[in-house]
Amino acid sequence: MGGNQTWITEFILVGFHLSLQMEVFLFSIFSLFYTFSLMANGTILGLIYLDSRLHTPMYFFLSHLAILDISYASNNVPKMLGSLLKQKKTIPFVSCIIQTFLYLAFAATECLILVAMSYDRYVAICHPLQYTVIMSQRVCTVLATTSWACGFILALIHAILLLRLPFCGPQEVNHLFCEILSVLKLACADTWINQAVIFAASVFVLVGPLFMMLASYTRILWVILKIQSGEGRRTAFSTCSSHLCVVGLFFGIAMVVYMVPNSNQREELEKMLSLFHSLFNPMLNPLIYSLRNAQVKAAFYRALKKRPT
Repeated sequence: MGGNQTWITEFILVGFHLSLQMEVFLFSIFSLFYTFSLMANGTILGLIYLDSRLHTPMYFFLSHLAILDISYASNNVPKMLGSLLKQKKTIPFVSCIIQTFLYLAFAATECLILVAMSYDRYVAICHPLQYTVIMSQRVCTVLATTSWACGFILALIHAILLLRLPFCGPQEVNHLFCEILSVLKLACADTWINQAVIFAASVFVLVGPLFMMLASYTRILWVILKIQSGEGRRTAFSTCSSHLCVVGLFFGIAMVVYMVPNSNQREELEKMLSLFHSLFNPMLNPLIYSLRNAQVKAAFYRALKKRPT
């Protein structure tokens, strides 16, 4: 690179091209959604902590999912909300890299936690007599710790590869936040290594886990269909359907964003899907698990009865 080039110290987040009135309206709506997401996931965490009936492997992993949803949303949404009220939507270079790192770390960790949750459901339905032995506290802790460690190690690799690139202009990130693919487009050097690592990581945390979950749920469905009691089938299916809803939303959107080839319309689609990932998915997860889960609803009612008058 030439020695007379100016290295940028901040990026401009383009976001959506909207009128001032629409941006104020979206700020109000998104603020409500974000607040509800924090409250809903916080309620799930509180119920799991306070109710001893929920101290099981399934809810242990659900508590990690709630922590991830809170962290995931809090990494992107506050800056997104602030940008809606500012004419100059800038973010410092260092803050942008940190946001990218945390976004990738939480997303990869959530993928792996969802795999652990599917394994828990597989053992519970296909090997019920051995469930307490297989899904011991030690095994659950190892699975959760490994998920967090792998997620942050992968994100660190992406961040290091991103920091080695020169950024000398343009400054405009065509996204709502510092999403890695949008930031890479501004690099003043070849990014094929970064692209290759992103693809390999996508296979590791998206494609591989998705096939593992599909295989486990195929086995689960086969076992459920062999249950003689209709009530037993409904109970077994209800314990898995909530998780399948979350998996479908999370993995489906992530694979479209990171594994579908580039196109002219893709950038705007990525913004919409990333908005769903960052804002709506963390809000929907606790709703899916609470509305479709009798144990969570029962724990909530017990907590209300214990509340001092």
